[in-house]
Amino acid sequence: MKKPPVLSRAAARGPAPLRGKRAAHLLPRARLGGPMPWVIAIMVALTVLAAGGGLALDNLADRARGELAGSATVQILAADPANRAQQAEAAADLLVQDPAVAGLALVPQDTVEELLEPWLGTDNPEDAVPIPTLIDLRLRGGADQATLERLRSLLADRAPDARIDAQGKWLAPVLAALSALGWMALGLIALLAFTGAAAVWLAARNALGSNRDTIEIVHLLGGSDHQIAQIFQRSILFDALLGGVFGLAFGMVAVWLMGAQFSALDSGLVSGGGLETTDWLVLALVPAGAVALAVLTARFTVLASLRKML
Repeated sequence: MKKPPVLSRAAARGPAPLRGKRAAHLLPRARLGGPMPWVIAIMVALTVLAAGGGLALDNLADRARGELAGSATVQILAADPANRAQQAEAAADLLVQDPAVAGLALVPQDTVEELLEPWLGTDNPEDAVPIPTLIDLRLRGGADQATLERLRSLLADRAPDARIDAQGKWLAPVLAALSALGWMALGLIALLAFTGAAAVWLAARNALGSNRDTIEIVHLLGGSDHQIAQIFQRSILFDALLGGVFGLAFGMVAVWLMGAQFSALDSGLVSGGGLETTDWLVLALVPAGAVALAVLTARFTVLASLRKML
């Protein structure tokens, strides 16, 4: 049986180093026809989506914590509207003079009623339940428990129906949920990395099995395990680069479209979760990580298999 042309020329030249194009032609394969570039593209696209979502949630939580760190709300819960208005005015006069208060704003009653109207199902919510008067506070040193207790004591005499709470306390469950979703996104990225490494491992093992006879001849010609591993590295490098580019393009477009949809909601909380320039740069580095993971996995897989094979 006639030897393959590459091996015939190699035998004629002797055990010269296997490098460059000569090494690459030993194990030819149709890259675009194989599944590996598309598998890597899918993994990169999903990783970009998960990383984009995780970064957006992290930005949202950080901005919410920053805005609510020194915020508190005073509610005047008196049932009688006249008494409620009197206590609200007295509370505002006391609070504006306190050194811990950087500023305050009395929320118009019409605004509160408009916010409650969809929930109460009536054009005049005051007829259904007493609507508290709200005072929005900005504190200088943060809404810590000691400051809130001192302000409660200050309001006890002139505004006995006043209740003061840190705004961060209301959104604590929401921020905890955002943090949990961020950790889930990180876990998904780790799972995708493991899945991609497993796909490369299977592809490398399959290529080794399909080219076992060629690899044995290369060993007889003087080729080392590291030189053979470099052949597989070059092959998977091209596939990983190709898949990484396609996956990054698809993932970036998907993240941008999702961001545009959320921005269209025009909600203060949701709009705070946009991606910054550094976040886009982090997403652009995802294919580099995928390529490095694929090449290293292929190298270690080939070297480990060759030690057992020969």
